[in-house]
Amino acid sequence: MTKTNEIREMNDEQLLHELRETQQELFRLRFQASTEKLDAPSSLRKLRKRIARIKTVQRERTLASAGQSES
Repeated sequence: MTKTNEIREMNDEQLLHELRETQQELFRLRFQASTEKLDAPSSLRKLRKRIARIKTVQRERTLASAGQSES
């Protein structure tokens, strides 16, 4: 299963929780990177991509619900 499919299977509350956790983790890693104690610099990019995927799914759901309410 792809990462995007895993995210799409989550409900709205799970998405919001996952987004907050991922953003907090990104903040911690940025802090480590600024103090030069980051072991895997690629993890920053992975977290940014995960945040983008989550926000994309949230936006898709918002647009889908807006489209249904117009009909």
